[in-house]
Amino acid sequence: MLESCRNLHLDPMRTTLDINDALLAKAKAVAAQEQTSLTRLIEEGLVLRLRPQAGRSDSDRPPLPVYAGSGGLTAAVSDPLTNRALLDAADDPGAE
Repeated sequence: MLESCRNLHLDPMRTTLDINDALLAKAKAVAAQEQTSLTRLIEEGLVLRLRPQAGRSDSDRPPLPVYAGSGGLTAAVSDPLTNRALLDAADDPGAE
């Protein structure tokens, strides 16, 4: 009984996949070039895609640059919340 249960987990599961013809041709070419099977190539791809994402933590990220100078928007910007006002101020040769 124990032997038959053990074999259940060792036998690979068979399935049918619908794969784009061009993608399948490329995959077969890569498998042949690497002297491996198409099954093994697909398994490797699934392992890579399903592994936990190794995202960086907040402490690993570089700090964002912050402008410490003085100043701000010029008086030519009538409404800093609209793109039109910002574009008009950028086109104004008298605005600093």
